[in-house]
Amino acid sequence: MAKIVTFGEIMLRLSSPGFSRIVQSDSFDVNYGGGEANVAVSLQNYGNEAFFVSKLPSHEVGQAAINSLRRFGVQTNFVARGGERVGIYYLETGSSLRPSKVIYDRKYSSISEATPDDFDFDTIFQGVDWFHWSGITPALSKSTAKCVEKACIAAKKAGVIISCDLNYRKKLWTPEEARSIMRPLMQYVDVCIGNEEDAENCLGFCPDADVENGQTDANGYMDIFKRMAEEFDFKYVVSTLRESFSATHNGWKALMYDGKEFYESRRYDINPIVDRVGGGDSFSAGIIHGLANGKPMEWALEFAVAASALKHSIPGDVNLVSIAEVESLMAGNCNGRVQR
Repeated sequence: MAKIVTFGEIMLRLSSPGFSRIVQSDSFDVNYGGGEANVAVSLQNYGNEAFFVSKLPSHEVGQAAINSLRRFGVQTNFVARGGERVGIYYLETGSSLRPSKVIYDRKYSSISEATPDDFDFDTIFQGVDWFHWSGITPALSKSTAKCVEKACIAAKKAGVIISCDLNYRKKLWTPEEARSIMRPLMQYVDVCIGNEEDAENCLGFCPDADVENGQTDANGYMDIFKRMAEEFDFKYVVSTLRESFSATHNGWKALMYDGKEFYESRRYDINPIVDRVGGGDSFSAGIIHGLANGKPMEWALEFAVAASALKHSIPGDVNLVSIAEVESLMAGNCNGRVQR
């Protein structure tokens, strides 16, 4: 199995119970999660050696965030301690025609104030096979963007494969801001993961697809995949193709390009969705697991899509499934019968 490092923010998630609205809630369900942290948990669950790198306060809430990863075996040796805040986000889970809603309270979090001096990236990447980050991290602040750049330089120097989930968040920055930071960082990236919104807002590539109306024909993505690979020299370009019929009913598949051939995955009809937060992270983890462990592109994509389809059935940010469960779904076992 592979040794993998992820770098980013882990946050305290406060969710209104069930499908209740925040304004009617007297209590919140507590979870911890964040893009790269969620990826690390999935990869550790698959038997890889996963390290999560971040900065967290020394107080008890910061320790609780670290403990939430350690319980799954994720290594936190390189988490810097300092600052005052763990970022928070509030989640109101949508249903039917009412979409889910996220409210951020993450300004001045410890990781947003981190500098490259907080991390010894040369040491962190010794003996590592893969490094993963997402577009959320450089969006947090100019200093975290500099941290990502320094991490990528150190990873490249160590011969590490680098993947990026573009993960555009309009509540964190504008498309113009995103492109000014993300496009230069693409020179370090080997595997680019994202969806149509990410590709357009972060890199300026727009697919020929009407996603809002459920028209996600893979042919509409092929041209931009080729252009992205040519411009940034990506080894792989990967996109999820989500058909959003309602907050609790989605179609789910993906497309992957290796510079020569395209591969379109099986499509899953996910209905009802229990919790879609972290679905993209579970997909990224599946791609990384497959490629980092020498699996063919087709297997990696099918594994990623199946794993992320299962994540939609699990409350919380992280995907708590095993390789055996994912492979069972890949084999067509999707009737949901009780296993005794």
